[in-house]
Amino acid sequence: MRRIYLDNNATTPVLPEVFDAMRPYFGEHFGNASSIHHHGQETRAAVENARESVAALLGCSASEVIFTSGGTEADNLAIDGLVPAGDHVITSSIEHSAVLQTCRHLGEIGCEVTVAPVDARGLVDPDLVRRALRPKTKLISIMMANNETGALQPVEEIARIAAEAGVLFHTDAVQAAAKVPIDVTRIGCHALSISGHKIHAPQGIGALYVRKGTEIRPLLYGGRHERSRRAGTENVPGIVGLGKAAEMARQWLDRGHDKKMAAMRDRLQQGILAQVDDATVNADGAARAPNTTNIRFDYIDGEALVIALDLKGLAVSTGAACSSGAIEPSHVLIAMGLNKDQARASIRFSLGKQTTEEDIDTALALIPETVARLRELSPTY
Repeated sequence: MRRIYLDNNATTPVLPEVFDAMRPYFGEHFGNASSIHHHGQETRAAVENARESVAALLGCSASEVIFTSGGTEADNLAIDGLVPAGDHVITSSIEHSAVLQTCRHLGEIGCEVTVAPVDARGLVDPDLVRRALRPKTKLISIMMANNETGALQPVEEIARIAAEAGVLFHTDAVQAAAKVPIDVTRIGCHALSISGHKIHAPQGIGALYVRKGTEIRPLLYGGRHERSRRAGTENVPGIVGLGKAAEMARQWLDRGHDKKMAAMRDRLQQGILAQVDDATVNADGAARAPNTTNIRFDYIDGEALVIALDLKGLAVSTGAACSSGAIEPSHVLIAMGLNKDQARASIRFSLGKQTTEEDIDTALALIPETVARLRELSPTY
């Protein structure tokens, strides 16, 4: 059976070029990057080269990049590291759990947290963020691209609101990095999170941009790694992989491949809508990451559709992988105004750099017939 993977917002395959770049650092180049002898210095050079590549992707200086274990740690470090107990933070109802749960933790230690709502397109209204500001507001944290719908948030406008109020601004760019151009100076953020395994690097590596001059408290204590901002021996193979993936992503964007991916995504979306009745695009009307579409198939259970398609060789999802098995429907779709049945009937399709036109053809052959079969079995159809 030929297998097709359209769940790249959950994780992406490591590209061959990335794996080849990492390979030497599992064997012959094994040194601790903090050691001053030859073995350590050759791995230190690899770490710093990767830092330069990540900085180039984000439009910042290398000294502003902190390597982490992934997007979750980067989000935790940004929020917990920037907000003291007793202050106020603003976030949104559609954030990843790495942000929402960190903000919940802040609430438990004496911070005030305001969660801004979104409209039916899944977009945060910057004016609502402005109205939520208080004298004690320390940080605004709004994601760049939603992991379930792909909706791109107005982060530049929100960053301007933060700057006018003298408030720090963090954006979770885990689902935006390597899909849309990022320039932290243009955005105006103080901190920005990315994750390696969302951009065809390995799992277990990520990075946090922190603007020069922004004081941040570490989450981990130990050695003076990462300029004393993140203790722990560097994951050299992972860092090298992230650096190579960042380098490739920058070239991919420069060549306009994001537009080609968006066209492939649109063909999938339009083909489904043309063949399947009672199907609706969630976040329709919002600018979205070029690889993502989230479609509601009324009268069926989304998890049943995921399983049925998987049996035919097509991998898709009902939403965030970290929420798989959750009894409650997607908090993102509920926040957008869908009821529980509608949220449970929604499927996320997310393309990757390895996705081909043939993959889309096969998906368009499988999805309509599978939906039709499940509806035949549905007592509500």
